[in-house]
Amino acid sequence: MATFLYKLGRLAFRRRHLAALIWVALLTLAGVGAASAPSAGNSSFSIPGTEAQKAFDLLEQRFPGQSADGATARVVFKAPAGQKMTDAGHKATVEKTVHTLSDGSEVASVADPYQSNAVSKDGTIAYASVKYDVSGMELEESTKDALEDAAQQARDAGLTVEIGGDALQAVPETGSTEIIGIAIAAVVLVITFGSLIAAGLPLLTALIGVGIGVSSITALAGVLDLGSTTSTLAMMIGLAVGIDYALFIVSRYRAELAEGREREEAAGRAVGTAGSAVVFAGLTVIIALVGLAVVNIPMLTKMGVAAAGTVAIAVLIALTMIPALLGYAGRRVKPAGEKSKLLGGARAARKKEAGEPAKANMGTRWASFVVRRPVAVLLLGVVGLGAAAVPAASLQLGLPDDGSQPTSTTQRRAYDLLSEGFGAGFNGPLLVVVDAKGSDAPKDAFTDVSDRIKGLDNVVAVTPPAPNKAGDTATITVIPESKPSSAPTEDLVHAIRDAGGDIKADTGAETLVTGATAMNIDVSQKLNDALLPYLVLVVGLAFLLLIVVFRSILVPLKAALGFLLSVMAALGAVVAVFQWGWLSGLMGVEETGPVMSMMPIFMVGVVFGLAMDYEVFLVTRMREAHVHGEKPSQAVVTGFRYGARVVTAAAVIMMAVFAGFIGSSESMVKMIGFGLAIAVFFDAFVVRMAIVPAVLALLGKKAWWLPGWLDRALPNVDVEGEGLRTAADGKHTDPDEDRVPART
Repeated sequence: MATFLYKLGRLAFRRRHLAALIWVALLTLAGVGAASAPSAGNSSFSIPGTEAQKAFDLLEQRFPGQSADGATARVVFKAPAGQKMTDAGHKATVEKTVHTLSDGSEVASVADPYQSNAVSKDGTIAYASVKYDVSGMELEESTKDALEDAAQQARDAGLTVEIGGDALQAVPETGSTEIIGIAIAAVVLVITFGSLIAAGLPLLTALIGVGIGVSSITALAGVLDLGSTTSTLAMMIGLAVGIDYALFIVSRYRAELAEGREREEAAGRAVGTAGSAVVFAGLTVIIALVGLAVVNIPMLTKMGVAAAGTVAIAVLIALTMIPALLGYAGRRVKPAGEKSKLLGGARAARKKEAGEPAKANMGTRWASFVVRRPVAVLLLGVVGLGAAAVPAASLQLGLPDDGSQPTSTTQRRAYDLLSEGFGAGFNGPLLVVVDAKGSDAPKDAFTDVSDRIKGLDNVVAVTPPAPNKAGDTATITVIPESKPSSAPTEDLVHAIRDAGGDIKADTGAETLVTGATAMNIDVSQKLNDALLPYLVLVVGLAFLLLIVVFRSILVPLKAALGFLLSVMAALGAVVAVFQWGWLSGLMGVEETGPVMSMMPIFMVGVVFGLAMDYEVFLVTRMREAHVHGEKPSQAVVTGFRYGARVVTAAAVIMMAVFAGFIGSSESMVKMIGFGLAIAVFFDAFVVRMAIVPAVLALLGKKAWWLPGWLDRALPNVDVEGEGLRTAADGKHTDPDEDRVPART
């Protein structure tokens, strides 16, 4: 592989005009497609194989024309202090609002609160339910404007009016902190390279890669039913890995220049060596993201595949556009150890001319300390991560609803008004679907189901059965006493489903529970059930990949165990902030509650892929030194001397990019941004920088042991670029001979 990538790097360096033109053309094409495509909204949500989805599908079949997936809105009215919604003036205002809303072209129905018994017992709050023919992502802007205008007219008449539901759900905003994250990345790059030109290359290529990826997602959003969160995730991961991959290649290029090589040769060798590590690191991320398909939730699968595509673009750009831009930069990108005059290069040059010995860098000093005290460092790292992971023991999972929105949104204020007037459970009604097609007395079956539900705990209200035209299916709405994202509500869902077995035995009717709350519960269960198979699949595939890269059994095993430590510690931090409320004000968390159901499996996938990036880049340098004759402990120090500075910069950049998304208005994006940022911190600085060198120092030569039969069976991918050195020396070496040091 190193030889192929070496040739590719030299070709891109020589044909830089063509390479740059291809990527600019792709960016332009994707941009035009995105500009002409409709804006992304919220993708349709389905969870195949669950009871909630089965009930939803049955509704569409038995209640045709009622748009079961249509958008909904609850227009909530509150009378001024000391007045009631039943007062004549307020009643007239509400009825006028209902009439105005009914005129919309996409409106299926509007329920008058005075006819549907939607006025609170104290008479201060009422709500009108609006049902639309199309889903929230398909609603015309004119329809949304009409809804807001109608609410404003009622406000002008003296009422407090807020709008809940998904009709007004907007594309999440990331906030200014995303720009701050990129700015921090730029500063870190300048400090790392000591050159503004060299620092600008990773930023430029990362932005081009993300531009192509996100624009492509936007262009295909309508066709593939991609939600707005999909592009946000792709941007988050694409920026982070795009900067990091380019950083590693530019850093290796400068190191090759420092050894006296010509610029084209240095570009080829940089792509052949660091580029090989980029390919394998990118593959681990792609495997982790595409592996989300095993959960069998279409929305999660699409998010993973879209983000994986952006990572693939980042890899290709790092391998081709970076050497092309290095060709354009010429002598403005200086060898490692040299800085521009602006950043202190003159002083460094004087020291070099005076013959002063080079000072050991911080990576060398740290690695030497770890090699001398491996047991103490290992224990401190493991205990520290274990302490951070303690909150994960009380992890509660759920999906965000309007109650987790910022209090500045109308959806959250509508949620609070409904809770105030009708109880906490009113925001999470359960929809019970009774399929009596196999019953001899459907009406009796409907009544029996309703009566049994009324006798369950935590039930405030049960609406009368509403049968379809055929009379073989009915819907019953159940209002719990507890709020949607709570354990008692989940217990009620399970209680209704458990009662369904007895009902079917007695009446022949099948009882199914659906609705947003039941959907969330089923999603959480499905994600929990898929976590272990997903972990085995992703870690297993990546483990095999790392065996090929490192030609070792213990090194990949240590990498996987270290990852588990960092991901558990990161989950503990997420629980502490978003569930317990620690530092919630600093993070902008206005409402604590259950952790998003997707978070554990999502963190396992994404963090594993990113963690293996640092493992590949750092340990590859160590193996390279060991293969060329250094003792195991010295190889650890050598690996840190060349790789620690760059890996540290890469981790800080990735943390800054992820942390930039903490400012998002979308709770899911905010949680993902924080979780990934803290996970990168734990994995890069505790696991890879402390635990990994400590373990390698303790294992010694055993770390690089590989059974002879397996060594002969594995392909020689030559990540270290041994083939390049052999070619440069004019020697011929049997590929099997290159593997011998790995068995020492």
